[in-house]
Amino acid sequence: MSTDAKPAPTSANIATSEPTSLTTEHALMPTKSKTELAEAEMHYVTDFRLFMIVASVSLITFLLLLDQSILSTAIPHITTQFHSLPDVGWYSGAYQLAAAALQPLSGKIYSYMKIKHVFLVHLFVFELGSLICGVANSSTMLIGGRALAGMGAAGLMNGGLNILTNSTPLEKRPLYTGIMIGIGQMGLVSGPLIGGALTEHATWRWCFYMNLPIGAVTATMLALIHIPEPNPKAAYSLALFKDLILHKLDLPGFALFAPACIMLLLAIQFGGEGSHSWKSPTVIGQFVGAGVMAIVFIAWEARIGDRAMIPGSLFKNRIVLACIGQTIGLGVCVFVGSLWIPTYFQSVKGAGPTESGVNVLPQILSQLLFAIVSGAGVSKLGFYMPWAVFSGAVVAIGNGLLSTLTQHTSTAKWIGYLIILGAGRGAGMQMALVATQSALPLRLIPVSLALIIFVHNLAGAIFLVVANTIFTQCLVKKLGQYAPSVSPQAALEAGSSADAVRKLVDPSKPWEVDGVLNAYSESLKNIWLMLVAFAGLAFICSFGMGWVDVRKKKAGKEENKESEVEGESTVREKEEV
Repeated sequence: MSTDAKPAPTSANIATSEPTSLTTEHALMPTKSKTELAEAEMHYVTDFRLFMIVASVSLITFLLLLDQSILSTAIPHITTQFHSLPDVGWYSGAYQLAAAALQPLSGKIYSYMKIKHVFLVHLFVFELGSLICGVANSSTMLIGGRALAGMGAAGLMNGGLNILTNSTPLEKRPLYTGIMIGIGQMGLVSGPLIGGALTEHATWRWCFYMNLPIGAVTATMLALIHIPEPNPKAAYSLALFKDLILHKLDLPGFALFAPACIMLLLAIQFGGEGSHSWKSPTVIGQFVGAGVMAIVFIAWEARIGDRAMIPGSLFKNRIVLACIGQTIGLGVCVFVGSLWIPTYFQSVKGAGPTESGVNVLPQILSQLLFAIVSGAGVSKLGFYMPWAVFSGAVVAIGNGLLSTLTQHTSTAKWIGYLIILGAGRGAGMQMALVATQSALPLRLIPVSLALIIFVHNLAGAIFLVVANTIFTQCLVKKLGQYAPSVSPQAALEAGSSADAVRKLVDPSKPWEVDGVLNAYSESLKNIWLMLVAFAGLAFICSFGMGWVDVRKKKAGKEENKESEVEGESTVREKEEV
């Protein structure tokens, strides 16, 4: 075997070459030496420019998660104006369907095109969708705007993470990722409060209009800053776009993945909202279709190897698999808990929409604080696994404490419980993202981040429906036990606002109010216990995320990892030929 080293291609050759496959492209790339990596580190963004980047991606993440919950208190006014009660499920469903279906493809696009440009295009689509929603004069137009906004949202969170990845060294990344995720989660939790305030004191249209000025400001800030590109990206040309479409983006895989994802979410939405029975041919057909398409998709992805939209090599990495499990466990706790905690304050404690939003502030503040503290802790101490383990344990304890809530729970107790829960959430939210970035070569980071975010959102969407089913079935049972004169069907149709719950009781039987409130708190208890189980999943999976010190990620290790992966890819390519 010859040991003669081949001369490395020049940067000009890299920029002008247009390989037809992922493996060929990386075979042509020069190996990164320690010196080159040290020079790359010198080009990380610093000072005020870094502040602008972190602020921009954090604001966009806030808007994305805000969009998922802000309509919960605005929908009654929207349906009244458009006479569109049957369309309620689509106001959030259209957004989630579009975002989920396009998420993995967006990660693939980030792998081959300049990150800032792809991010700004997604932001423009998100803003255009928000504008259409704001000026909508019909329910159909509103749904179309939500779908368009979801298409833009598909590439924004992973795009923001990729921007941080390229702008900061690995050891400092957890701090900035924690800030971004922590501020973003504030949007999810505060959505009902902001939506209720805008709807009550202005108009529901400002739930969408507010995205426009914030998006414009962040786009301007990012446009003025150079974002480093560690991996060479070819100059834009007709040949490049042709190569992307025909060879690199795995559009056949996307054509299989998107229908599978959409059918799965449609089946969950139809069954969960009650428009179709879970045993109906429509729901069963959607589940079967999703399963068949998923099997075909997996077979196709396995066939094309590393050129796949979701490379199979990701699932051979133990750390990535552990990160997926931790993301599912913690993600379900965040999504489900954020939407059901206000229900406790309104239905059981009798708070209004605004007051219930204020009551959640202890959780929001502790969550943000621990997101920043944990990120700084990883940057300073180096290890992320202890924070992930701490998060799983504390979130399990926090949800266990919430399961003890009743109408008589004192203010001091529920504030303490929310602070504990927020601390656990904040400590672990970004750890799967940090672990994934430390475990994979740079070229796989965009698709891996997209996969983690997709799994997080899909699990949340599925178990929101599961939580709703648990609550309604338990409520029917408990009402019969504690308030037999109250119609379960009337309770399900009334909603969970303070006035609606209390009006269920016949004025001649005021003693049954306590029974109704007991029924609601007991039904919520089962949701908290379900979240204890998911927090346990996050806790267990955290131990598999690796005992890695991100401060000691040596250049040689990165070089060996890149060379090893590229060598395996070259072997697979030769075998295919």
